[in-house]
Amino acid sequence: MSQLKYHQAKLLAGTNHGFFTRLGGVSSGLYDSLNIGLGSQDEPAHVLENRDRVRLALGADDLVTGYQSHSIVTEFIDAPQQGLPADALVTATPGLAIGALAADCAPILLADVEAGVIGAAHSGWRGAFEGIAQTVVQTMCQHGGRREHIKAVVGPCISQAAYEVGPEFIARFESHFADDLDLFMASPTGKTGHHMFDLPSFVTRQLIRSGLSDANVGQMGLCTYQETDAFFSYRRTTHRGEPDYGRQISAICLP
Repeated sequence: MSQLKYHQAKLLAGTNHGFFTRLGGVSSGLYDSLNIGLGSQDEPAHVLENRDRVRLALGADDLVTGYQSHSIVTEFIDAPQQGLPADALVTATPGLAIGALAADCAPILLADVEAGVIGAAHSGWRGAFEGIAQTVVQTMCQHGGRREHIKAVVGPCISQAAYEVGPEFIARFESHFADDLDLFMASPTGKTGHHMFDLPSFVTRQLIRSGLSDANVGQMGLCTYQETDAFFSYRRTTHRGEPDYGRQISAICLP
């Protein structure tokens, strides 16, 4: 059995967690090898085996992920529920791992260890724009968490150097998040109106705006697009003209 490779964050000490790479699974071809995406065209048995490897690595009894649709829907669960329509999950149940799938979007893992409540969210630009950070933090607080104690880490996602966006994209920020226009820099391609967008920093700012302290929010600083061997990337797949792509997982569990 090949070994899973994942990253951990000091801010989330006291939890079992991992920002998993694409390495250590049983899938092959485009999905090589730890593909967690049940929505991909990978062999379902391979995906289920990969998910079970993640569960075992976390020492969890069960692993739950939502059916993600770039929404801000957050659900609290206290027992396994597969396929729940949600882009963020919150639980206070020890042994129940919750995770967020991504392939360029930003996964967020959150924990209030003192209160015994954790969260996992999938945040692309749309989810961040519409407030997924606020909804997951609010849900944690509704179940015993305290904003001053919640710690959050933004996981591997597409970096500014790899994320070119068009003029219609920056126009949305000019209308609603003018204070964040510094997160855009001119595109090296020279295309008129095109910029490079700093998604992880925007997600970080949204977490802080939800009431978390600067010191309690971190970034892993890993780029899914550029680190080809370590991560799946939707945008890289699109640029290569490949027919499908895998998804990695970031997951967390109370011991």
